[in-house]
Parts: sequence; structure tokens; C-alpha cells
Amino acid sequence: MKKFLRRSGAALLAACTVWVVIATVESNSVAAAATALRDSFHLPTALMRLELGDLPGDKEMSLSTLLCLGQSPLLWAAYGQLPEEDPPAAKPQPVPAQPQPQPQPAPADENEWTQGLSFTDNGAPSQTVIPTASKSYTVAGNVYIKNSSDHTIDTSLLDGTFPAKLGDSTQPQVLILHTHGSEAYTMPAGEEYTPSGSYRTADTEKNMIRVGDEIAAVLSLYGISVLHDRQIHDTDYNSAYDKSYDSAAAYLQKYPSLSFVLDIHRDAISDADGKQYKVVSEEDPRAAQLSIVMGSNYSAWMDNFRLAAAVQAHLLKDHPTLMRPILLRPYGYNQSLCTGYLLVEVGAAGNSLDEAIYSARLFASAFAETLGAAKK
Repeated sequence: MKKFLRRSGAALLAACTVWVVIATVESNSVAAAATALRDSFHLPTALMRLELGDLPGDKEMSLSTLLCLGQSPLLWAAYGQLPEEDPPAAKPQPVPAQPQPQPQPAPADENEWTQGLSFTDNGAPSQTVIPTASKSYTVAGNVYIKNSSDHTIDTSLLDGTFPAKLGDSTQPQVLILHTHGSEAYTMPAGEEYTPSGSYRTADTEKNMIRVGDEIAAVLSLYGISVLHDRQIHDTDYNSAYDKSYDSAAAYLQKYPSLSFVLDIHRDAISDADGKQYKVVSEEDPRAAQLSIVMGSNYSAWMDNFRLAAAVQAHLLKDHPTLMRPILLRPYGYNQSLCTGYLLVEVGAAGNSLDEAIYSARLFASAFAETLGAAKK
């Protein structure tokens, strides 16, 4: 037993000697050796932390590696300064898609004649009347004429001149009236009127009286003195032209300065099932197409017709498809009352009121310029 104890003590002493030698081998002084010997106690600490599952600095190293490091203070110190491992890169999170601006349709050019108009779709199908074949028409320059009368048209007279002239601007010069004042349009949802008949209303904000107001306003911008008869003459449809004749004759007698009369209507175009169509300009579908209807059963019809052709030609210069062909018919339409009398149809029942107002403004501007007026 004593022999075993002596051998164990000798082995322990040898191990301690080896430990001290290894721990202080690089020390060059007693103080440095003492410090190195003190630091060598990191190994037991490391072993304890290993047993607890807590490696120094959470660095993944084997026990044998730690034992070797612990035997060298220099390596152990350097080990303590090793940089921590970079944390695992965060998985890229999907970035929510930002709403991208959607391409918007280019708005139609705004101009002074579209102010205050919204052009809300009224749902009516549209068409554009563009005459191209001269076989069915008489053609004078850019003016197409549908001649339903018994007269032959001398196109050499359609040279842009006409007998009627503007008089004294301090006196009434142009009369606007409506043989069929109750005629109305197809309104968008929410803008309906109280009907007085099929596409007719007594509401003067929604019928031809409103269109006449717009024409009068534009003519006034050109310094033209305007009278607007806002009566509705077609409460009895069959006597409407008799009533409007009496009204126009009374104005012309009272105001001899009046040289021009505009009877403002709208057309109606429908299919066999009664479905109404709108007519629109090709270059600007917001504008309803217009047509001028001329009578020919009185002696001075050509004087009025020359005015109609001049106005149409002027309009078509800037608005090539705004006008449908001029209609020459074997009727009177009260146009025998003066040589500056035009019947103008603004759009059709399928058009919206805004489309009619827009084209009415364009017509009024061209009419004023044809008469030689300039915007003030």
C-alpha cells in the first residue's frame, strides 16, 4: 500500500512539474511565470464549461483542441480574441409589390369650347357619316350636298359669298329660335329629364333651348348682337312651323336690323327596332355631327343656300368630319322670310347633351367667322 502511495505521489508530482514547466516555459521572469501559471487555470474552467455544454465564446471546438489551447497562454489569449462567427444570413424577405402607376389614356385636348362639359357616356352606339362617293352627291370643294329637290345646283355660285350681311352691331343682328324646341337627347344615368314625349322635354336646360343659349353665348363673344326666342313651338307638333313662322316674322318686323335667323333642331337616327344612334365627329368623338337642312320651294332659295355652303366649307377646314352633307329639300322651312335663314340640326336623339353643346359651340364660332366677325 505504501509502495502504491509513493508511486502515485511521484506521478502526481511529475505531472505537476510538467504542468508548471509547460505553463511557464515562455516566461522570462518570476512575475511572468506566476502570471502564466495563474492563467493556466483556464483549462480546468474550460473543462468545467465543456461539461456544462457551454464552450468559450460558443466556438465549436473539440475537447482535444481546447486542451492544447489551454496549455499555451498565448494561444488561449489569441483564441479569446477570435471574432464571433457571423450570424446566419437572414433570408431575404419578399418585398411587397408597390402599386405601379397604370398608363392612363391620353385625355382629348381640352379647349375653350369644352369647358364645363363632362362627356359622360350615355351608352348609345355611335356612327360617323363621312361622304366619299360623288355619285350620290353634288360636290363643291369640300362641301357635299344631298340634293332631293328638283333644282340643279350651279356649284360655281358656291364660292363662299352670300347676300346677307351683318348690320349695325348696336342693333339685333341674329335671331335664334326653335321650331321643335322640346327635342332632346339621350342623357347619361343620373342626368335624366322629365319627358314630354319620345326624346322630348319641356325642361329648357335639357332641350334645344339650352343648345340655343350656348350658340347665343358664343356669338356674343364675337361681338354679334343676338336675340334668342326661347319659346317652345312644338307643344302641338303639326302646327310647329306655323307658330315659328309667326314668331320669326314678328321679330324681323320689329327689328329690321336682323339679317340672319338660325332655327336650331336635332335629328333622329334609329334602327328598325327603334334603337337610337348618336352621330359623332371622327377627329373628336366628343362632338356631335351637325347637318344643315335647306328648303328650295321659294324664289330666293339659292341666296340662303350659298350661305349654308359657305358656313359648311369654313367649318370643315378645321373639323373635317363635323358636318354631314347639306340636305336640299323641296320644302320651305320658313326660310323665305330672309336670305340669311338656316335650319341646323345639332346631333341626333342618340347623342348626349354635352356632345350637342360642344358641336353647337364649334358651329357658332365658325358661323361668326364666316360672317366676318372676330372674337372680342
